[in-house]
Amino acid sequence: MAELKQEQQSHRMGMHTEQLAGRTQQIFFSPEEAENFTYSYAYAVDTNKHTEFDVAALDSKAINIKIRELMSQGYGSIAVQNPGAKHSLGVGILNRLQLHFEGSLGYFGVGLIDGPNVIISGRVGWSCAENMMAGTVVIEKNAGSTFGAAIRGGDLVCKGDVGSRTGIDMKGGTIIVGGRTGAFSGFMMQRGRMIILGDAGKSLGDSMYDGTIYVGGKIADLGVDAVEGEITDLDIQWLDRKLSLYGLQTPNGTKNMTKIVAGKKLWNYDNLEPTEKKLVL
Repeated sequence: MAELKQEQQSHRMGMHTEQLAGRTQQIFFSPEEAENFTYSYAYAVDTNKHTEFDVAALDSKAINIKIRELMSQGYGSIAVQNPGAKHSLGVGILNRLQLHFEGSLGYFGVGLIDGPNVIISGRVGWSCAENMMAGTVVIEKNAGSTFGAAIRGGDLVCKGDVGSRTGIDMKGGTIIVGGRTGAFSGFMMQRGRMIILGDAGKSLGDSMYDGTIYVGGKIADLGVDAVEGEITDLDIQWLDRKLSLYGLQTPNGTKNMTKIVAGKKLWNYDNLEPTEKKLVL
């Protein structure tokens, strides 16, 4: 009944009849057409075929080229040793792959990926997994600011602390933070779910349009149009299942987490009167 009521509400809001500007794209997938689930230029790799290589003497471009060369040779499990916190490593991988970085990455690590399962045994810099579309990324230590910026799908996990603006402009997928997160996390969030097991900094969920944030610790304060929601049995079941995948637990149990959602006062911001806008802001 809840789904039916939501569907009726969306029709009343005109979400199915409004004319959107720009080019319309409609892509339909069939489970019987396997080619629709992979890129036509993706490499056929075998996850049982493993290799490793030391990149201490290579620059970022050479490392990324080497990863693609190994995939073209059918390697589906690759370990990159001594990455040395170099920037933009593992970016643009649109392929199934088991990728392990044995060390830390710099800025913009594993961005624009669609499909690989990545483990980073060290730390990561700013904007890790920016625009990630599918797959999993697990960081064993800490992460910098704008962690998971504009993420669209998959699971992005940092077992330590992260910086400010985690999940900025998030459009889907799941971000999990095992420790604390900085200010403005969830800023302009549009879809997806964020789990913060520790404390959250100031202006959590500021200007969020939709999506859900779960916090296990203390929240410094909420941002514009972010409000506390009621945590349900379905939330608890999903949280327990998702956290168990990565061996994580909440400090006080999932049922005691705080759920943050959009107040939705900004949905029609342009139609508000000046006095109403002052109240929202």
